Amino acid sequence: MTRYLTYCIIALILISCGTQISKVQNQDLTVQPFSVSYLPPVFSNDERKLKIQKLAPEIEQLIKKHAIAKKIPGIAYGIVVDDELIIASATGLINLDNKLPATKNSSFRIASMTKSFTAMAIMKLRDEGKLSLSDPVAKYIPEMEKLIYLTSDAPVIDIENLLTMTAGLPEDNPWGDRQLDETDKMLTDLISQGVSFSNIPSYEYEYSNTGFALLGNIVSKVSGKPFQEYISENILKPLGMEHTFWEFSTISQDQLAIGYRWEDEQWEKEPMLHDGSYGAMGGLITSIEDFGKYVSFHLSAWPPRSDEDTGPVKRSTLREMQTPQFAQLYANGKDWNGKPCPSIRGYGYGLGIIKNCTGRTCVSHGGALPGFGSNYAFYPEYGVGVMAFCNLTYTSPYPLLEIEQLLFEKAGLQPRILPVSDILVIRKDQVVKIIRDWDADTETEILAENFYLDESREHWKTEIKEMFDKAGEIKSIGNINPENQLRGSFDIKTLNGVISVFFTLSPENNPKLQELDISFQQNDSK
Repeated sequence: MTRYLTYCIIALILISCGTQISKVQNQDLTVQPFSVSYLPPVFSNDERKLKIQKLAPEIEQLIKKHAIAKKIPGIAYGIVVDDELIIASATGLINLDNKLPATKNSSFRIASMTKSFTAMAIMKLRDEGKLSLSDPVAKYIPEMEKLIYLTSDAPVIDIENLLTMTAGLPEDNPWGDRQLDETDKMLTDLISQGVSFSNIPSYEYEYSNTGFALLGNIVSKVSGKPFQEYISENILKPLGMEHTFWEFSTISQDQLAIGYRWEDEQWEKEPMLHDGSYGAMGGLITSIEDFGKYVSFHLSAWPPRSDEDTGPVKRSTLREMQTPQFAQLYANGKDWNGKPCPSIRGYGYGLGIIKNCTGRTCVSHGGALPGFGSNYAFYPEYGVGVMAFCNLTYTSPYPLLEIEQLLFEKAGLQPRILPVSDILVIRKDQVVKIIRDWDADTETEILAENFYLDESREHWKTEIKEMFDKAGEIKSIGNINPENQLRGSFDIKTLNGVISVFFTLSPENNPKLQELDISFQQNDSK
C-alpha cells in the first residue's frame, strides 16, 4: 500500500500535465540595456476568456463525475486567464459532520504545492545576494558537514540540489508527510544522526520532502525569521493572498476543509496535522480565490518583455523556476485520445515541467497529505492555469486530461504568436531579390562571410535557376513566419507549385544571411 501511495504522489507531481541547466548566481536588481524595437509574442484574436467560460458547464460535470468516481467529499476548482480568475466553483462538502458545502473560499491544505513557495523564497534571497544556489547546504546547516556520502567522488550537496530533488536523498512519501509538525530540532537531529542516501548528489532526480524542509530551514537562517513568516510577508502579502495560512487551528471552522479517507465503504476523518519544520514542503492552507493569484503571478512571467517588474520576484526568476532540470524522455506517453504522444519531463525549482509531442509546455505540481489531494497546472504560452483541491487522502482532485481536451481541442486555444522583427522583414525582401536577380550590390550588403565558402556562387545560381524554371511564374510571396528574431521562413507560390524559403541571420551587430535553404514542392496535378 505504501509503495502504491508513493507512486500516486509522484504521479500527482510529475504526470499531471497533458501526455504526460545552468546555475544563475546572485543576480542583482539592475536593468540591463535592452532593445526598444523588440516585440514580444501576442495573442491573435484573443477570445480565450469567452471560450473557456463557455466550457464551464462541461467542466462542472467533469468535476462532479470525478468526485463520485473517486469518493471525494468535496472539491474546489478554478481556471485563471492571465491575471483573472474566470472560473471558480466547488462541489460537495468540506465538513461531513456539519454539512458545510465547499466553496471557492474554502480553505484546503495544498500539501506539496507549498514547495514552489519555499523555492521562490530561496530565489528571492538569491536575487538579493544573500545566498548562492551553489552554496553548500552545510554553510547554513552545519550538521550537513558530518554526512557520510555513498562514494568518495560524491559532490557536496548544494542549495540547487535541494531545489531540484537531486541531493541523493531517498523518496520519502508518505514518511515525510507525517513529519509536518516536527520541530526544527527534530530536523537538525535527523541530519546530525546521519541520513541514508539512495543516490549520489547531482546524479539523479528523486523526490524528497526532507530536502524542502532543509530549504525552509535555510530561509529561516538567512532571513532571520521563521520561513513561514518570511514567505507570508514577502510572497503571500504582496500577492494579496490574505486567506492563505500555515496553521489550521487559526482558521474559522466554517471555512476549514476537514480531511478524510475512504475506508470500509465509508469516510473516516484523518487527523489534522499542525504546522512545523516540514511545513516548507507541504504546510500551506489556501482557497481557490487566493491561489488563483499565485498562478496568475507565475503566468505573468510570460512572455519575456520590457515592462516594469512589480512582483515579489523578477519575471526572469519565475522563468528560471519553471525550467526543467535532469529532464527525461517518456517515450510511452499518450494524449487524451489514447494516442502515442511522447513527452519530456523534468523538475525545476519546486515545479514539474512537461513538454509533450505537440510542443505544448505545462508547468505543474501536485500535493498529497493524509486527508487531502491538490494539483495545479499552467500553460505559459497560453496564459491559462487550472487548479483544484479536494479533501480525500492522496487523491487527484480533477480529471486534468479531460479538462485539457476541452481547453485545447474543443475550445481550440492557441498560443501567442511572435511578431516578425524588423530585420527579418528587411532581409526577406533582400533574399527574394538575390534569388531572383542575383544582384551583386544586395549580395555584398547582406551575405555573411561564410555564405559562399561551402557552396560557390555559380553553383547557387545554377541550382536556383533550375528550381524556378520548374516552378514557373511567381504568383505571390507569402508573409514571413518567424522562429525568433533572426530566423524565419516564407513561401513563394508559383504557377506550378510552392517554393519554400528558410534563412538564418548571423550574430553580428548588422545581422547578415549565414544560412539559406530553398526547396520546391510541385502541385499534385503536375
